[in-house]
Amino acid sequence: MKNAFEAAGQYFEEAASVMDLSPNMKKLLLTPERELKVQVAMKLDNGNIATFVGYRIQHNSARGPMKGGLRYHHEVDSDEVLALASLMTWKTAVVDLPYGGAKGGINVRPKDLSTDELERLTRKFVDELHDVIGPDKDIPAPDMGTNAQVMAWFMNQYEKFHGFNPACVTGKPAELYGAEGREEATGRGVGILTQALLRKYQRTAEGATIAIQGFGNVGTFTADYLSRAGAKIIAISDVSGAILNRDGIDVAAALAYAKTNGSLSGFSGGERLSNEGLLALDVDVLIPAALGGVLTEENANDVRAKFIIEAANGPTTPEADMIFRKREIVVLPDILANAGGVTVSYFEWVQNQQYFRWDLERVREELEKTMSRSFDKVWSLAVEKRIHLRTAAYLLGIGRVGRATVLGGI
Repeated sequence: MKNAFEAAGQYFEEAASVMDLSPNMKKLLLTPERELKVQVAMKLDNGNIATFVGYRIQHNSARGPMKGGLRYHHEVDSDEVLALASLMTWKTAVVDLPYGGAKGGINVRPKDLSTDELERLTRKFVDELHDVIGPDKDIPAPDMGTNAQVMAWFMNQYEKFHGFNPACVTGKPAELYGAEGREEATGRGVGILTQALLRKYQRTAEGATIAIQGFGNVGTFTADYLSRAGAKIIAISDVSGAILNRDGIDVAAALAYAKTNGSLSGFSGGERLSNEGLLALDVDVLIPAALGGVLTEENANDVRAKFIIEAANGPTTPEADMIFRKREIVVLPDILANAGGVTVSYFEWVQNQQYFRWDLERVREELEKTMSRSFDKVWSLAVEKRIHLRTAAYLLGIGRVGRATVLGGI
């Protein structure tokens, strides 16, 4: 199986060949502008010194300041961060935001640290990179293992060097100039585009059977949105395993249980199932909303869904993607499907820059408008050029970045 960067590169190459990009332009667009690898040393609560490795990769700024999440996870490495930084470049271009792409992370197990230790870790990381980030350079946001609280610490530490600057990060708590609707944005965007895709096949969410792998931030809001739209969520999962109920899971009860207990372990709303088993269920829509690389050459032939909506980053390997194409399973790619988060991050940044706050209704309205417009553009391109949706999305994103690069000059 390819690593994350090789997989992203393969998808890029496919779109580049359709566009007939020159080797020089391909190299220019693939090479990151800056790669930072820093040592984050700190004192633990027990008095010991711990050292962690942190990364920030700034991929491309041709269309504006760079934007990308900050993840705390024990599998974070430079390959993964580079792949995700390049995906952010294409993702922000696909939804036509005035941003480039970046990504960052620290190789750490957040659950192994106390709240105080996490705060110290975050502040020490900011100390290492505050001079190369900022509202007009590179704007971090929450990702796996981080949240609004981490962004609050991040902003506070950044402001010690640069003064009041709420636009330096997004995904902040509402009390610290965060946007209404930011927490729900990625999942809501996935729900909006699931409905948009079903409509293209003369279907609606009403009665559609859906399996969602992952019941974290994205999976929970996706499940909530689609169940309210009338879909039948028959399977959900988290690290404790999957729950299957062919009559439809009571999503509100599952949400309440997970909030109270921290996971779905012990939830009695259906029969137990493995995470692998969930991927092979006979459903209308499969939504991988957890880790990347879960749909592989080994399990792609077991998938029985008609549509796959990539809510996670890079859930499908190129080998699995080829199998889905042969089997005519429609895949809505991650760089479009999960762009709701960065879209509302943009709205937050805009509000911070203007020192003005939008209400939730306006955020939701603008999100739906942006996501629907981007979906229609990708769909039209796929139909016009007779290519798959993933290639069409990359074509649109790469084209916009390439044009901005040429117009700006080298």
